[in-house]
Amino acid sequence: MQVSIKLLRGTPIFVLPLWAAMSCGEPPAPAAPVAATDPFQASMDSINARIVQEPAKAAHYQARAHFLLQVDSLAAAQRDLERAVKLDSTNVLYRLELGDLCYRTVQVDKALSQFEQAARIDPSSTPAILKQAEIQLVLRKYNESMNLVNDALRKDQHAAHGYFLKGWIYMETGDTALALSSFRTAVEQDPADYSAYIMLGKISAARRDPLAEQYYATAIALRPRSVEAWYNKGIFLQENGKDSAALACYDTIKVIAPDNALAWFNSGWVRLEHLHDPSTAEHDFSEAIKLEPGYTNAWYNRGLARERSGQLDSAAADYSKAIGQDPGHDLAARGLDRLQSKGVRIDLGKTRR
Repeated sequence: MQVSIKLLRGTPIFVLPLWAAMSCGEPPAPAAPVAATDPFQASMDSINARIVQEPAKAAHYQARAHFLLQVDSLAAAQRDLERAVKLDSTNVLYRLELGDLCYRTVQVDKALSQFEQAARIDPSSTPAILKQAEIQLVLRKYNESMNLVNDALRKDQHAAHGYFLKGWIYMETGDTALALSSFRTAVEQDPADYSAYIMLGKISAARRDPLAEQYYATAIALRPRSVEAWYNKGIFLQENGKDSAALACYDTIKVIAPDNALAWFNSGWVRLEHLHDPSTAEHDFSEAIKLEPGYTNAWYNRGLARERSGQLDSAAADYSKAIGQDPGHDLAARGLDRLQSKGVRIDLGKTRR
């Protein structure tokens, strides 16, 4: 149930280099026409030509929608899928794709309508039923969602996504034991179900079950560049006394996503609170602030690191910055009180800016 913009690429423009035009003192030969070499544009031109030749063929509009989705032209893709459905109203796949796109763009009612019509056309379509169940879950209509999931599983007992949705419903309604069981069944049916491994990791981590580390490791094996999986694993390790391994997770995130401030913040926190290394922690919090100047907790924690290493005036400046961004930041206010009791002069005007 994950819901997450670029310009259409045009034909490349080729310019004759100045040095080529000036060589040997002779007039350059006329340049030969340059053909478009952009594969995307060439494919679009081909599809457009087929649409001109066969304007009543629904598959052409579906094909063009697929290409438009590659460049996030969502509105244009939706128009094409709507044309495809209009031309072939009994095609379940067209309706499912249109419903998915409507769901992606938060047109929930339209999405639900397409999934319902797809299920009426083909009552045996478990995807059509499960997509309805997912929407009912998002709408917090848990009984309706569970009924749809059970209907789908009666038609296909191996439908992994059905067990995933059951797990999510149980999570939402507070039954973590049944949620855990359902997510386990999901990965039994589909060992490549990344999302189910993440949920298994989260439930296990909340229980301090060591299996959480393995669930996250499996998710990482499926998606090695998943910041989510590396972060969740790092947090679990950090909270269970495995600081070096946690730092390794955060270091991996810094490579995968160099603009991720949270990885720097977390590594700073581990160094400050667990390893008692305020100097290195200060560096990490500074990196987080560079990436995200509005990161209030990074300002506060850098102030704490500086306070612990004796840089009291600098610590006061950081606490003041945190309060300036969030006047209700109680920890920063307490930090200023501590420093003031130690004789540090606090510029109260700065804390209000």
